[in-house]
Amino acid sequence: MYLKRIFFLSIFVGLILMGSFSFYVYQVMFSSNTNFSENYKYIYIKTGTNYADLIEQIKPELINIDHFDVLAKRKMFKPKPGKYIIKKEMSNNEIINSLRSKNITVNVVFNNVKNMNELAGIIAKQIELDSISFLSFTKDTFFENKGFDVKNILSMYIPNSYNFYWNTDIREFNDRMFKEYTKFWELNNRETKAKKMGMTKKEVMILASIVFEESNANIDLPKIAGVYMNRLKNNWKLQADPTVKYAAYQTEKYKASIIKRVLNKHLKINSPYNTYKFYGLPPGLISMPSIQAIDAVLNFEKHNYFFFAADPDNPGKHTFAKTLAEHKKNARKLHRYLNKKGIRK
Repeated sequence: MYLKRIFFLSIFVGLILMGSFSFYVYQVMFSSNTNFSENYKYIYIKTGTNYADLIEQIKPELINIDHFDVLAKRKMFKPKPGKYIIKKEMSNNEIINSLRSKNITVNVVFNNVKNMNELAGIIAKQIELDSISFLSFTKDTFFENKGFDVKNILSMYIPNSYNFYWNTDIREFNDRMFKEYTKFWELNNRETKAKKMGMTKKEVMILASIVFEESNANIDLPKIAGVYMNRLKNNWKLQADPTVKYAAYQTEKYKASIIKRVLNKHLKINSPYNTYKFYGLPPGLISMPSIQAIDAVLNFEKHNYFFFAADPDNPGKHTFAKTLAEHKKNARKLHRYLNKKGIRK
């Protein structure tokens, strides 16, 4: 009788222990362990993050970091760099599975970029790459091997939205950008059109950057491109105001200023980018042209106009002229408008 009691007591205690252990396992593995009210949280694991770093990083997002730690070690979890998502009421098991194998992508978007410094800053805000590493890589032979020089590296980055892993490194990023650049020129016979125009891809991009700066609203772009093509074909100076502004901004005197109106003093700046002073295209891009501006150059409007000026009566649009006399008339109208608005420099 006594032995029977001990036997049943042992079984009872065992069941309690098993139940307690099962409940503990359930708590560790399957109970919700998130500590935020939002529907989800993004977790960015930087390259080089170790397990201890990750524990400190995610501790505020979890109810019980010890339970997470127990299961993570049991599953031999090691952090991998990337962007991950933790959804509200996820269990530790689900969180670990997400952090282990569900690196999600981000859309990297850039346009209206003035130079490589600006592009570096924009990219660094969207993926793990820092701007210093981005700019340092421009000295790599990668670009020279692909046919780009320091003045035209910007032309490799076609403005658009691209899907990347957040932890993409600098070489992977630029490999992808060159593939996108190559694909862009293969589409819609763009490279063939450039050759028929007697221009290289680099020259098209330089002219497109000027055309884009003439009309950021993408109005009259093919017509403006046609004016510049007429000037180039007839060996005229381009006399493009945006190139003068660009030349000015490279100097200490104008670096921190905003030029709203190109004046005679600006036309005297001695720079290969000053197309009032030198014939032909400038040596490099003055900004990142939009896809619309690039296509405007490749499909420029054929006409007999050699001049154009902003139309004060139609914001964003332009008046075009075939003769200098006509152009002077249009220019006077624009100057009166600028004077009236108090725009004198």
